[in-house]
Amino acid sequence: MKVDRLNEPERPPRIRLLTAAFLILAAAGCLEEDERNNINLVITGSTTVLPAVERCAEVFNRAQDDIRVQVSSGGSGRGIQDVATGLADIGMASREVKDSEVRIFGDLFVEHLIGYDAIAVAVSREIYDAGVRGLSSEEVSRIYSGEITRWSEVGGPNVMILPVARIPGSGTGDTFNEMIMGSSRAETEGVEVNAMENAEIKTLIVQSDKAIGYLGIGYAKTGDIRPLAIDGVSPSAENVKSLAYKLSRPLYLYTWDGTSEAEAEFINFVLGPEGQRIMEEEGFFPAGTSDGDGGGSF
Repeated sequence: MKVDRLNEPERPPRIRLLTAAFLILAAAGCLEEDERNNINLVITGSTTVLPAVERCAEVFNRAQDDIRVQVSSGGSGRGIQDVATGLADIGMASREVKDSEVRIFGDLFVEHLIGYDAIAVAVSREIYDAGVRGLSSEEVSRIYSGEITRWSEVGGPNVMILPVARIPGSGTGDTFNEMIMGSSRAETEGVEVNAMENAEIKTLIVQSDKAIGYLGIGYAKTGDIRPLAIDGVSPSAENVKSLAYKLSRPLYLYTWDGTSEAEAEFINFVLGPEGQRIMEEEGFFPAGTSDGDGGGSF
């Protein structure tokens, strides 16, 4: 049967107004829902912190739909600069913000301690097996300054040393220079190769039978490289947590001018049980465990 809609009674104005109001509210609700479901957090910075934060982001993204976390590297300097200039919401760093960075960008950094790391000074398996199991801080400094050039000078084979270092701006490099060379801006004239990331340092050491390099301890746990004792102290869990190992350091996430609700939600996840377990699995030590609680072994 055909319905003649032209002859339908006109809908009362009140009903039309209520219907329009309902549609507007529904649309607003959809927009709010879309906004909640489209929060993107960009995180950049330290390649040392990267593996753990990437894994945390993967688990966090799977667990909820409101916030999407995207993580990329580039070094601590980049993370600090990006968060200060608005290119990132969170910056990863394996060092504290420098005074020079505060002078450039301002003093609105918010620091979030997420764990502890150690910088390993590592050599190839060949050099380690040939007798170089440890070095003093002075010997490492003299290698990187170019004063010691052959492994035979420190108990190894009679071959040239190939020192490998990080590029400027690296938190790992700055910490190494400050703790071993005496200044974060120290000249390392003995360095023959510079690398952008920890993974590159590891590859260079593995591919050479005469290289020495420094990298985050998490990268030195596997493969044909061997971490050395420094001043007679190995980078073990106990020594790092007690800060007895000279190249121990804290790890940070930085936000800028406060911390948004979305930023806090992700950072709290990293600091929670699952996030701290991931930190441990990546070779780091949980935040607040420098007294010896928790942590794995190397």
